[in-house]
Amino acid sequence: MAGWGCRGVPVPSGGPHGTGCRQPWWLLLLAWLSLGCAGGTAQGPALGTPARVPEPPAPARPRRQPARGAWGPWGPWSSCSSSCGDGVALRTRRCLRSTEEEPCTGDPRQYRLCQLQGCPGGSVPFRAMQCSLYDNKPVLGTQARYRWVPFHGAPNVCDLNCLAMGHNFYYTFGRVLDGTRCSPGSSDLCVGGRCLSVGCDGILGSGTQPDACGQCGGGHDTCLFVHRLFQGTDPSSGYFGYMNVTKIPAGATHIKVTDKSRNYLALMTSDGRYVLNGDWSIAWPGPYEVAGTRLHYARDPDGTETLEAPGPTGEDLHVMVLLQEPNPGIEYEFWLPRGHPQPGRVDTSPLRQPQPRGAGSPPPPEPPVTPAPAPPTKPRGSATEPPPRSPPGWSVAGAAAERCGRCRPPKGRSQRIWHFCQSDFVFQGQILAQRLVGQETRYEVEVKTPYRHRFPLVSREYVWVPNTCGCPRLQEGGEYLLMARRHVNYEHTLNRILLQDNGYARPWTPREDRLVREAAQHCPQPRPP
Repeated sequence: MAGWGCRGVPVPSGGPHGTGCRQPWWLLLLAWLSLGCAGGTAQGPALGTPARVPEPPAPARPRRQPARGAWGPWGPWSSCSSSCGDGVALRTRRCLRSTEEEPCTGDPRQYRLCQLQGCPGGSVPFRAMQCSLYDNKPVLGTQARYRWVPFHGAPNVCDLNCLAMGHNFYYTFGRVLDGTRCSPGSSDLCVGGRCLSVGCDGILGSGTQPDACGQCGGGHDTCLFVHRLFQGTDPSSGYFGYMNVTKIPAGATHIKVTDKSRNYLALMTSDGRYVLNGDWSIAWPGPYEVAGTRLHYARDPDGTETLEAPGPTGEDLHVMVLLQEPNPGIEYEFWLPRGHPQPGRVDTSPLRQPQPRGAGSPPPPEPPVTPAPAPPTKPRGSATEPPPRSPPGWSVAGAAAERCGRCRPPKGRSQRIWHFCQSDFVFQGQILAQRLVGQETRYEVEVKTPYRHRFPLVSREYVWVPNTCGCPRLQEGGEYLLMARRHVNYEHTLNRILLQDNGYARPWTPREDRLVREAAQHCPQPRPP
């Protein structure tokens, strides 16, 4: 059987060369080259050829935004939209731009609240007046005529929604006029069909709010927050009475004082007048007008008391506590404008110092007594006179009385009337104790009957006499009719009751009671401010 040979021609199988044939060398070379070229095309460049790294695409150039126009100055304010009550004024501005510039961002109109004098009594409200313009006019495509009143139950409060009187339907006559209140009792106003709130700057929709210390549009960094706990107390052995807590300076806002005890918070103005829980009289909880703000006083059944006021206060306020038991701590806080002098840890108060105490309580610390200057030393060799001999029965008290001279108490009706009208305090009091303090005498007095007090007077007071001579003559246990003045030094560190050497101090009797009440009728009445 014949087969195919190397050259494509049939070859007999039994011939002498039937086992194979020799290929020409050039055919083998051609086949090798063809295979190498094919592999190089499939796998990459041939050996020895450097590879080319593709270049990254060029970044896209940012598209230039067209410039925006700039606003011109605001124009003048228009007249108010109302002749009385609340209304709005309008001002506008123009956007200055070229044809290639974008429009300005913002509102070209601005509205301001204008508050005029109140409308006269019986005036028709603004919204009701707008509804009444459609009275007895055909609506709804019929000839039916109605009378209209405002309807406040519709979704859009700035639409003129009017209710047909005597019927159960309302009709919307478009928008209300600018300056109409959004709803009864609201301070928000409708402008352009929108309900806008009034900022503290008076601009509608500005959203400007006062900060914690009352500065319009200010940040909290312009305010100082004062938050402290007063834990001062005195010995509990029988102590009762008023104690200073702190001074709240004028201009304070967001005031809050809290006490959780059986004690009572008290409040005094800068002129020494109690406005809450003064003169041993406990006030009812509720609102109080004080220092130009509204104070809310609350007292819970468990004894917790709070004083809260939005402020700002128009004058200094002195917070005190009427102690009935040891003080567990009184927390107080308020805001002040930064740079305002803040109160110290211990504040002076218009309360008379030292404070009144219960009988048997330890006396308060006395003020330091300045020693008298030593007499000048005589030069050596000078004669020294021997001290005079003391007569029999002579004493230091007798020497003081001899140095003081005789007491000259006021006498007669005219003196009684003059002292009564010139005194800040007139009262019946019992002398409980007497003590010499430096060059003065201090009497602890229990007030029995007050006849006149231009400043706060509590049941126990200290009365000071500016001498140690015993003038006027007051004995422990005795009851007297006293006429004294208030004494405040220049530094305002002393505030006390002062009875002068020649002050009115007479033993109390029913006759003195009658005479002093008659004297009260002769004082000139203060002129009205």
